[in-house]
Amino acid sequence: MFDMGSTIFTRHWIGLTFALSTLVGLIMSPCHGPSSFAISSAAAAEFSSAQKTEIQSIIKDYLIENPEILRDALNELELRDRAAAANARAAVVADMSGPLYTSQQQSVVGNPDGKISLIEFFDYNCGYCKRALGDIAQLIKDNPDLRVVLKDLPILSPGSIEAARVAGALRNQFKGEKFWAFHQKLLSSHGPVAKAQALAVAKDLGADMDKLEKDMASPDIVQGIAVTDRVAKELDINGTPSFVLGEEVVVGAVGRDELQSKITNIRKCGKTTCS
Repeated sequence: MFDMGSTIFTRHWIGLTFALSTLVGLIMSPCHGPSSFAISSAAAAEFSSAQKTEIQSIIKDYLIENPEILRDALNELELRDRAAAANARAAVVADMSGPLYTSQQQSVVGNPDGKISLIEFFDYNCGYCKRALGDIAQLIKDNPDLRVVLKDLPILSPGSIEAARVAGALRNQFKGEKFWAFHQKLLSSHGPVAKAQALAVAKDLGADMDKLEKDMASPDIVQGIAVTDRVAKELDINGTPSFVLGEEVVVGAVGRDELQSKITNIRKCGKTTCS
């Protein structure tokens, strides 16, 4: 469904630390109110070596006798993490003046004044992005009020970064339909994509190559890619393609029909899912 640019590490060890800390609070306090789950560093420093050994023994015995407490703590941690991530995503998506919508290092195709925005995070070497290209093209044709924002998220290879830098610099010359032609041609090309392939497509479409090379050296290009990467992390996006449509983050090449359904719902009720 989508290509991942980084390994997702398990948080089990963090959860275990959380669970053990909670358990220590339970064991060391005579009551189990909210304040009983924290032991101050000053109090802990007062424990003798023998007392610490005894505490560790109590914890070990308690875990062996009640292993379900770790499961419960991990479940609670997961719920809190999900809630925090959802709140963070909602804040980014709701900020219409933020970099998700207004970054200079992005391209707008379709209707630039469209009432509905579809934002795509993509990588020029992403196989699933290549498959989704036809879906996006058809959505633009079928929805005259659709504004599509293309955001380079080069996470798959050094070549992806090179291609993103060419594309970023080319935005100074190509806008709208002209950039869309470049994007489609490069993304639909076969084989690995890097600087040479991106420059070749730009040249074929009539770009000023001297200006393009000069613009590629601008710090703004690298900064723009970094901003997109930061926004993606804030949205908990770690693979391509990923989309933002209305208030929803859609991960993976879910297909034209699903995206069209969400667009239709936004037009109908203002949300991707109508009650």
